[in-house]
Amino acid sequence: MERRKFLRFLSILLATFLIFFIFNKNSDLPSSKNYHSVVNKAAVELELQPPPRKLTRHVHESDVAHHPLDPLTVQELNQVRSMITSHVLFKGAKYYAFHSVVLEEPLKTRVIRWKEGDPLPSRKASVIARVDGVTHVLRVGLSSGRVEKVDVGKLSGYPTMTIEDMNTATFTPLVSAEFNQTVKERGVDLKDLACLPISLGWYGKKEENRRLIKVQCYSMEDTANFYMRPIEGLTVIVDMDTNQVVEISDNGRDIPIPKAANTEYRFSAQKKLRQKLKPINPISIEQSKGPSFTVENGHMVKWANWEFHLKPDPRAGVIISRAMFRDPDNGELRNVMYKGMTSELFVPYMDPSDAWYFKTYMDAGEYGFGLEAMPLDPLNDCPRNAYYMDGVFAAGDGRPYVRSNMVCVFESYTGDIGWRHSESPITGLEIREARPKVTLVVRMAASVANYDYIVDWEFQSDGLIKIKVGLSGILMVKGTPYTNTNQVSNQEDLYGTLLSENVIGVIHDHYITFYLDMDVDGSDNSFVKVNLQRQQTSPGESPRTSYLKATRSVAKTEKEAQIKLKLYDPYEFHVVNPNKKTRLGNPVGYKVVPAGTAAILLDHDDPPQRRGAFTNNQIWVTPYNRSEEWAGGLFAYQNQGEDNLATWSERDREIENKDIVLWYTLGFHHIPCQEDFPIMPTVSSSFSLKPVNFFERNPILEIPPNFEKDLPVCQPATSTS
Repeated sequence: MERRKFLRFLSILLATFLIFFIFNKNSDLPSSKNYHSVVNKAAVELELQPPPRKLTRHVHESDVAHHPLDPLTVQELNQVRSMITSHVLFKGAKYYAFHSVVLEEPLKTRVIRWKEGDPLPSRKASVIARVDGVTHVLRVGLSSGRVEKVDVGKLSGYPTMTIEDMNTATFTPLVSAEFNQTVKERGVDLKDLACLPISLGWYGKKEENRRLIKVQCYSMEDTANFYMRPIEGLTVIVDMDTNQVVEISDNGRDIPIPKAANTEYRFSAQKKLRQKLKPINPISIEQSKGPSFTVENGHMVKWANWEFHLKPDPRAGVIISRAMFRDPDNGELRNVMYKGMTSELFVPYMDPSDAWYFKTYMDAGEYGFGLEAMPLDPLNDCPRNAYYMDGVFAAGDGRPYVRSNMVCVFESYTGDIGWRHSESPITGLEIREARPKVTLVVRMAASVANYDYIVDWEFQSDGLIKIKVGLSGILMVKGTPYTNTNQVSNQEDLYGTLLSENVIGVIHDHYITFYLDMDVDGSDNSFVKVNLQRQQTSPGESPRTSYLKATRSVAKTEKEAQIKLKLYDPYEFHVVNPNKKTRLGNPVGYKVVPAGTAAILLDHDDPPQRRGAFTNNQIWVTPYNRSEEWAGGLFAYQNQGEDNLATWSERDREIENKDIVLWYTLGFHHIPCQEDFPIMPTVSSSFSLKPVNFFERNPILEIPPNFEKDLPVCQPATSTS
């Protein structure tokens, strides 16, 4: 333990020296070379962690693209970096950083026309870079060799932070003697210090024209769970472009740092607890004939009647494209969804005090949902039968790096039933038919500092797509003088729940907005609202006095498709193709099936809600526009809310029988409880995209039942008889 602390202390001293050296050598902006030396030091520290277990080793340097939507390869990322750094914009620059380097997807019409075996459309990269404090959007033609500037208009805000931004910001406060003295006066040794970079939103002119971040710190003495030991009230504002401390606020000196006792969550620290728990025997799914799905050319997934393109993305995490289902009646491969992804997350905390009011995160646009995706743990994050996919991203200097085991794909069977029917004996028919429900799951998990988000895209053999979000990880907590609720005159004044001695779990919300470009049997679709209304019977018409009637209406413009879910005013929401009908005359379609969710309760004029206005409704529908994919805007960091889904939708454009995009927001209210300490059990919610008159009949009618002879027989290790 002492050796670990000593090494950590040396690393902090080294980081402090490097930053100090940079500032003394160049008082304006650090050079690209020196900036990256600090960044690389932080990266080396990360590499000291044990590598994740890897089931298969893939050499990405030789990858080539096979599909128009395949992500940029290692070779292509290196080519982009070489072309960009040779551009006149970058020559002689004091500072530059690549904030996003991704494939610029070809035009949708071109992708739809493309067939396997056709030549690929010309490959292009979309690059967001900052050069000497100015943001540029660039288009790089990999075959043409051209670099073009893209005009995105005048937008407030900044691009997604780089990993290097975040790492460097956490070390920058150590340059300040005032900060170091404050930490020591709080009783924390610098070698035990752990700091987090916290996006600060936007609250007025004071925060304009500077790319700022707030840093708050914790004590990791005697625990890995430093999140439970906040140095409350100490906040440092850092300028991310100059790596300078702008302001230090210290308003919590009277608040003790919570003790480390009972904060550990690692298995190795739970020996005493394990003696009290009744063990659960290991469980696994065995596939004696191997998996039923294939992943072709690295990104095309085929399972049952489903085919779709899958790729990791640094901002969205995972992107599902060209999802198609093969009709069981005629064998036709039919379009369901052109593109689906996590567009934005909004996490506002409900404490208006000085050290907390600004904590209103946008985890995709500010931090990068994919950049924060951690390697999945085989056997625990994903079952034994999983296939793993790596992410290949660009670092802040443009060099490619690999995020191993970022996505897993596996077949799941939890004992659910696909369909069943047993005849009652009174009919004289001895019929008992049941079918197992096996599904295909695409999973990723993003660890955005303390919180872990598990996102599942679950494909079912009956054509349904279920999107599920699980929340786990560690709460962001507040230090307090209180050790028992009997010391608190009004618990509401805590802005949360007392979880342990001197620890408050602050109330907060989570909203995850999904971009769903539905192409149900083609691109021209309509949004239909089906309202269930109570009807009264006429006098003498029936012994019944009331019944329910379904009334359909087609939304003609965007405002007619802005939906707030209401329990006592129920609707179904269908995306239909009015140009294609079943043999009975029903338009083919898919419907959104909400499950448990939450609605935003903040004032719409509250500064964070202006930025998070895309959560004002649970459902939006917009006409397809390839520049409108990020619900929080292209530049979410410190933006002012003028470029987001809510502002786009206010144009009230026509959406009937058009190429349309459905947006759905899944929400959670979280009032923390003691069971969330020191680490949270996963809580989940979901919604589904379900076929509605898409098929002529039950599409899994012919699925075979399970038979004993087809299943492996596993014997327990020891007999209890």
